[in-house]
Amino acid sequence: MTEITAPKSPITTAEFADEIREQLKYTQGVTVEQATPADVYVAASTAVRRHLMDSWMKTQQDMVNGNTKAVGYLSAEFLMGKQLRNALLNAGLTEQFDEAVEQLGFDYQDVVDAEYEPALGNGGLGRLAACFIDSLASLGVPAFGYGIQYQYGIFKQSFNEQGQQIENPEYWLANEEPWGHVDYNRSQRVDFGGYVADEDGKHVWHPATCVRAVPVDYMVPGYASGRVNTLRLWTAKSYDEFDLLTFNRSDYLNAVRPQVDAENISKILYPEDSTPQGKRLRLQQQYFFVSASIHDAIRVFYPGQDKPDLTTFPDKITFQLNDTHPVIGIPELMRVLIDEYGYDWDTAWDITTRTFNYTCHTLLPEALEVWPANLIGELLPRHLEIIYQINDHFLNEIAGKTRDKAKIERMRIVTEGDDPQVRMAYLAVAGGSHVNGVAELHSQLLKDITLKDFSDLYGEKFTNVTNGVTPRRFIKLANPRLSDLITEGLGTDKWLSDLELLKGLEPLAQDDEFVKKFAEVKHANKVSFANYAKRQYGFDMNPDTMFNSMIKRLHEYKRQSLKILALIARYADIKNGNMSADDVMPRTVIFGAKSAPGYYMAKLTIQLINNVARVVNNDPDVKGKLNVFFPWNYNVRLAQHLIPATDLDEQISQAGKEASGTGNMKFALNGALTVGTLDGANVEIRERVGAENFFLFGMTVDEVEELYAKGYGPAAYYEANPRLKQAIDMISNGTFSNGDRNTFAPLVADWLTKDYFMTLADFDSYTAIQSDIEALYRTPLEWHRKALINVANSGYFSSDRSIEDYLERIWHTGPLAD
Repeated sequence: MTEITAPKSPITTAEFADEIREQLKYTQGVTVEQATPADVYVAASTAVRRHLMDSWMKTQQDMVNGNTKAVGYLSAEFLMGKQLRNALLNAGLTEQFDEAVEQLGFDYQDVVDAEYEPALGNGGLGRLAACFIDSLASLGVPAFGYGIQYQYGIFKQSFNEQGQQIENPEYWLANEEPWGHVDYNRSQRVDFGGYVADEDGKHVWHPATCVRAVPVDYMVPGYASGRVNTLRLWTAKSYDEFDLLTFNRSDYLNAVRPQVDAENISKILYPEDSTPQGKRLRLQQQYFFVSASIHDAIRVFYPGQDKPDLTTFPDKITFQLNDTHPVIGIPELMRVLIDEYGYDWDTAWDITTRTFNYTCHTLLPEALEVWPANLIGELLPRHLEIIYQINDHFLNEIAGKTRDKAKIERMRIVTEGDDPQVRMAYLAVAGGSHVNGVAELHSQLLKDITLKDFSDLYGEKFTNVTNGVTPRRFIKLANPRLSDLITEGLGTDKWLSDLELLKGLEPLAQDDEFVKKFAEVKHANKVSFANYAKRQYGFDMNPDTMFNSMIKRLHEYKRQSLKILALIARYADIKNGNMSADDVMPRTVIFGAKSAPGYYMAKLTIQLINNVARVVNNDPDVKGKLNVFFPWNYNVRLAQHLIPATDLDEQISQAGKEASGTGNMKFALNGALTVGTLDGANVEIRERVGAENFFLFGMTVDEVEELYAKGYGPAAYYEANPRLKQAIDMISNGTFSNGDRNTFAPLVADWLTKDYFMTLADFDSYTAIQSDIEALYRTPLEWHRKALINVANSGYFSSDRSIEDYLERIWHTGPLAD
């Protein structure tokens, strides 16, 4: 672990207050008396950026002039969270800011709340990318995060009166945004369409259209490392934004058509792709940012050189493909090397395969991205030629490794037939040096099942890097009470840069007085979250109940349906007299999730959860012992409030379906106990915190596969379990839909006839473990002792450790020299 010392204070409170006054005057054009909290936020952010500027420039200079290979992290998502608090922490200015803002007559929380969270991601993929670039900077490793500055992000979620998800534009750039620096002088040209002609034996691409990729740079300051890396997000502009002649003919829409078409590329994350137009736009997005990024990297590392020696490119930078979205970068680099710089195929392929590495984030075959070859041909005709060449070379290569013709056919990058498809994950494996999964179980299943043919022949490419989270944002910033207690217990704050030091808390778990302090921190966090939920959502939460959270993308395999069915079963126990409300252990269940706009079953599950909440929360028979809340528009800000307040975390996906998860790590690090299956990183969390400190239930991967093979009949579980049957019948008979039996009929039909992720099969095991959970929660000292042991043994799940694994196993680079 690289030695990191805490940041030193660069200025006094009075000096920082003066800087804010100066920025208010010269950038906002207001006096302190005229300023709003939003003005002060912009002024303070601008002042912090100035303090980081020298380190940012020095990091860039050292990266180009030194011999340390940089990392280019290519990702469609970067869910950074709010920037001000994180920048203050890493710049060593937190106390000065708090005090200076108070001196100026403002509440520092009002100023922090004025920042609008960047909506640049969807879920775990984006949060992981944000943690990784934070750790790269904190470890002093030179790096670029490369992505898109989406104007509208994913969407802003709300619920209507029927409990249905409503998607609204998330215009996060509506107000002044002080963190991103637009640099028009370093824009890149990105081409689309057209045709390829054979000219003097060379294949020459004649594009039909082009767009301008303009970089927007965000500083990524490391914690106490003195290094500031760059998140470079591309926004799409037109070179021909306005046609005056067309406008003068009163054809106003067509006068700006090039501008609209170009800007659509960076308009919104993951446009709906159920239509040909949506698919086309998604592919445009992916090529847009990787093409701009590759050309940018060449510009950065070979400044002013018309004909650089690009055989050294893999020694300058290594590109990590965060899932399949950036994989079109492989044929793009081949095209650049061959068409623009004149390298032969073998040399270009050698450079390319030494430059790229691929992280696979799924085990679901349907989630492995596939593009119709004809669509690639329309948008990127030269790239389709190169992909076919890669496919041919690859098939010849594997033919030399195996005589199994069926295996060779299965490994085709481009399928045969009337509608050939390009398998992007296969292209990534063929065109990169390494392939990694994101948890030990996930990486093994990749080799054994999802990418087995490739692992059989290219086993040396496959490795594992278990995910991690940054302790700076997800403990220090999110949970200052716990952070202070950890520092008190360990006698040092060095754990923020070496999370394995949390192991020193383990002896304190046997100290009842320290455990009581830990319990007081948890309760204070619950009170704070209850107040936050009241302000933000109008919810009335009782902090003296168990806070039981399930926050993750709404997907059938994650099985929010299992949680809501068990909750309905408990409600039914109260209603039918099997259990007195007086005997129910008080529980507050909190869901947080968005569904993809076109995912019908997931959206129906959201509606069911909201309707169950409406019925249960307002039933006097429950006596307030069971409450369900679904705060809308789950984001990093909500996570930072809820995770520290949670007692019990739900990680209940079907075994073998979740790649890793990082929410499970955040919860354990913040003192929640986990109820979960042996899936993803749950396996490693349970190993490290101890089986006795983890609530395990459900089938294993092998048992799931065995049941699939034997033939799974969900209706048999429905008939055999009276509590499950009653829960489903209550949904079916309209208890949660104002008597309408049709509202949730598709959910019920799916459970009883398909239930692909075996919610019904695991229901009995899941509800049985609840008695163990509730028995332990009734003994608070023992509950919090186990929760503290979770914290003490979760140090492995730092994103710093993940990055060090990447450095050792995949990237083969390290920190810049001091």
